[in-house]
Amino acid sequence: MSTQTTKILVFSHRPEVRETIITAIGRRPAPDLARVDYVEAATIADVLYEADAGTVDLLILDGEAQPTGGMGLSRQLKDEITNCPPIVVAVRRKDDRWLATWSQADAVLVHPLDPLAAAETVAEVLRGSAVPVVRG
Repeated sequence: MSTQTTKILVFSHRPEVRETIITAIGRRPAPDLARVDYVEAATIADVLYEADAGTVDLLILDGEAQPTGGMGLSRQLKDEITNCPPIVVAVRRKDDRWLATWSQADAVLVHPLDPLAAAETVAEVLRGSAVPVVRG
């Protein structure tokens, strides 16, 4: 078991959405993974800074964030940042999963979040699952 921590950035302009995502995933998404420390980001500038600095292991982006949603931001990050960390996009409707795929996200979560599915999805992405994961 690792004693290191994993740093996950959670982006949404709404604090309650960030809290919902963090609560669903928890501090240790799987027993074989390190404990998680969260960084909350309310603005795109915060996300770009952390992603560009290489300080996070995973980004979870709210697909419904305003004024720019997580799907467009995901695509931008994947196109512009060398060695971009994996990205999970959270969407409100199952029908929006195809947009999350367009965004080049590594996985998709669908609200309302199921804590078991959310933790499992994050764990698979952190382990380096090469297959895109869609839950919901």
